[in-house]
Amino acid sequence: MTVSWMAIRTATLALVVALAALAGGAQPAPAQPAPAEPTPAKVKELLDLLADPGVRDWLAKQQHARPAPAAPPATAQPSLGARMASVREHLATLAAAVPTVPDELARASNILGLEFEEHGLFRVLLLIVGFVALGFGAEWLYYWAGARVERWIVALPLDSVEHRLRAVAVRLAYGTGIVAAFAVGSVGAFLALDWPPLLGEIVLSYLVAFLAVRLALVAGRFILAPGGERFRILPMTTPAAAFWHRRFALFVGWLAFGWVTVALAGTLGVSLDVRRIVAYVLGLGLLAIGLEAVWRRPRPAPQPVQDGERAPARGWFGGVAGTVLLSIYFVLLWLFWVASAMPLFWLAVVAVALPATMAATQRAVNHILRPPGAADADAASPGLIAISLGRGLRAALIVGAVVLLAHAWHVNLADMTAGDALTTRLVRGTLNVVVVALVTDFVWHILKALIDRKLGAAQAGGSPDSEEARRQARLRTLLPILRNVLFIVLLVMAVLTALASVGIEIGPLIAGAGVVGVAVGFGAQTLVRDIFSGMFYLLDDAFRVGEYIQSGNYKGVVESFSLRSIKLRHHRGPLYTVPFGVLGAIQNMSRDWVIDKMGVGVTYDTDVDKVKKLIKQIGKELSEIPEFAPHILEPLKMQGVEQFGDYAIRIRMKIKTKPGQQFTIRRRAYAMIKKAFEANGIKFASPTVTVAGGGGDAAAVARQGLELVQPPPAAS
Repeated sequence: MTVSWMAIRTATLALVVALAALAGGAQPAPAQPAPAEPTPAKVKELLDLLADPGVRDWLAKQQHARPAPAAPPATAQPSLGARMASVREHLATLAAAVPTVPDELARASNILGLEFEEHGLFRVLLLIVGFVALGFGAEWLYYWAGARVERWIVALPLDSVEHRLRAVAVRLAYGTGIVAAFAVGSVGAFLALDWPPLLGEIVLSYLVAFLAVRLALVAGRFILAPGGERFRILPMTTPAAAFWHRRFALFVGWLAFGWVTVALAGTLGVSLDVRRIVAYVLGLGLLAIGLEAVWRRPRPAPQPVQDGERAPARGWFGGVAGTVLLSIYFVLLWLFWVASAMPLFWLAVVAVALPATMAATQRAVNHILRPPGAADADAASPGLIAISLGRGLRAALIVGAVVLLAHAWHVNLADMTAGDALTTRLVRGTLNVVVVALVTDFVWHILKALIDRKLGAAQAGGSPDSEEARRQARLRTLLPILRNVLFIVLLVMAVLTALASVGIEIGPLIAGAGVVGVAVGFGAQTLVRDIFSGMFYLLDDAFRVGEYIQSGNYKGVVESFSLRSIKLRHHRGPLYTVPFGVLGAIQNMSRDWVIDKMGVGVTYDTDVDKVKKLIKQIGKELSEIPEFAPHILEPLKMQGVEQFGDYAIRIRMKIKTKPGQQFTIRRRAYAMIKKAFEANGIKFASPTVTVAGGGGDAAAVARQGLELVQPPPAAS
């Protein structure tokens, strides 16, 4: 390992010395004999002057200086006709500059050729390649030094939210180190040497372009992770991740090198109009990359369809219509750019990119912050942190889009806050309304997530008679009401704040609302009574969701309730919607415990003590059944003889159970009583009719009774 490190260090030092020698920086090269002609010295002086930033700025000002009227105020916006005239003038200027393109490029080529003639084209290319190689060498050294760290990152667990957040932070730091190593090895080594002005600017510009490409590759690998699905931040398939990773790097590379090339053309004296033409031609490459990505982007795999089912319809974005529309959209963007209609260009970019970016950001946040054990972020409900971070990022994206559009449309936001014109106040009010809506949306989703989280925890099962179960039932009852109240409060506050931000006085509005509220209160006393009655029912904990209650003629299980009414589901199915004001006294049949009374009738010759022992034994056996044991609070027992009837002795029994369980236990108890009584010779009493009489008289009476009940014979 020591030998390899020494070899690497020696090779790096040798490469740096070679580059320094090529550049002629630290140690100047031996003086060459001056040519006989004075032209090369003057050319060199011209190149030095062109490389001077002050001279370039002066030339640009002199070239584009035109007499113009006084600039309008920052808040004044040109009319549509003025904008169209500006577009026509821009296109006419480009058309006039097209014939001069060959001459301009030839002059720039001559200046560049003279620079290469002095320093050598091969030498310049070798310098660029050498510094790029230094950057890759420094990056390789970073990989070599951090090999153990990389293996540790690969083995990181991703089972919980904390583990995933730690993995994201570590990977971000590691990727930043990669870019920093390349920058230090390439750009840093370049800046450590002295360079001729024009040559230094050329080499540095293309090194920065290479650095942009490396940054795009590292950022794409960090977000998409084409080689490691475990660390992917934006959820998608592995082929799709690899596809978009390559297209993103290609797009950034073409944009960076094209930008550098156009900027260097300005350094070489190319006019602004010709540089624009070159930029628009290079923009066709960006357009081609976008169109190729749209037409060849990976489609989601079709879902398996069973026999007799219809295939699910694909969204418009995934179909041919969506591809055509996106292609037209990219072509329009290029046309807006060529026409210098930058307000429309940025408006079109924001209109499509902002919703897509917000959706992708929310998906990435939900994927990273998904609950433990949830494999699919779309199937799991997002947690509090995911909602907070997602809404915060969405608000930041919207604010950034507003600032970008304000800059593109030449709207001075600072002047908007101080101006008093009608348009200024309307625009300022609109911005304030957007801010209020974003803040309200953020606060509402945070509060809603908290309440939904509590409701989800309150749905957990447990012992019905425990204190925790009672507390959860109370939460299931009160939290939906609290959520609705908070929504109404936030909505009213947001509306009032928005009205105040656009200049509407809300003091008289609030006073008028108070007067109207008093009038409505007098006119809707029943409604007010229902609302207040419901509040006190909830404060008294009179009922909870899932409990069986009875009030007058209404009874059933509490399914839900609103601010003024309650919904009761009868055990036979009907649903009652009862206003709180008409409930009155409530009989709650689902609290704590119930005592179920049972009775049987036995004949008068029955041994009551034996019956008591049998019922006691049945109660003991009933309590030992695993299905019923948790629900029986006191075993079945006989209370004694209730009454002597005409034909039976009424025996009274009771059993104490949990609410709602008495019906099933009662049916099993009756079955066990019947079986035990039959086995021990105890007879159940039944009503009998005894007809007394003697001999033939009784038979005559019986025949007479039969004749009375039988129908007469049919006539022949």
